[in-house]
Amino acid sequence: MKVDLNCDLGEAFGNYSFGGDNQIIPLITSANIACGFHAGDQHVMNQTVELAKANGVGIGAHPGLPDLQGFGRRNMDLSPKEIYDIVIYQLGALSGFCNVHQVKINHVKPHGALYQMGARDKAIAHAIAQAVYDFDKSLIYVGLSNTLLVTEAQAVGLTTAAEVFADRRYEDDGQLVSRKESDALITDTEEAIEQVVKMVKSQKVVTKNNKEIDIQADTICVHGDGEHALEFVTKIRDRLSKEGVSISKLGG
Repeated sequence: MKVDLNCDLGEAFGNYSFGGDNQIIPLITSANIACGFHAGDQHVMNQTVELAKANGVGIGAHPGLPDLQGFGRRNMDLSPKEIYDIVIYQLGALSGFCNVHQVKINHVKPHGALYQMGARDKAIAHAIAQAVYDFDKSLIYVGLSNTLLVTEAQAVGLTTAAEVFADRRYEDDGQLVSRKESDALITDTEEAIEQVVKMVKSQKVVTKNNKEIDIQADTICVHGDGEHALEFVTKIRDRLSKEGVSISKLGG
């Protein structure tokens, strides 16, 4: 049994530091690198690609909505064509730095509101997936388990990885509990670890309403901006190892 461990990184901007990328990257197998729209900038992208390469970590593009102030977590009324274009634009930006460092983008994972919108809206999900396919059909597409993000990506011909979250609670339909709700985030390390083990080994998760639902776990996300991100990643690795689960990057 194996699983990928990913983290959203490269989210600093200008003079604003963010997260503990230097400490987290050696502990994960895939890095989702912000592409400048919701977070990050050209200098941070360059540094994060270099850091990921040095640690043998799979490099992923993390395209989001053009909303730096809202960190890409606010819905925007964009057409599927506009969404297609912003995804292509951001993939191109990250690809430039990958070319300089002689590495390839390994996967793509939408960010924040773009991710959530795609999980619920077929046209948006298709636009994101089509952009990824048209840019490079060999890329692995990461999407929320059991949602339109995965099924639409598969429909256009992409290889997919179903994602689960260590630090988020779930609705009964498999969607993530909105961050607007007070119980959306799991801040207790032991609770997060138990949720991860159950998702990976039993392919089940307990929702906020205490209902057990099926879930596919190809890759586990820990948010790099979370207060306990480093602790979560460290302890999740240790626990999965004890459970006989190997951690390897997507496609590895």
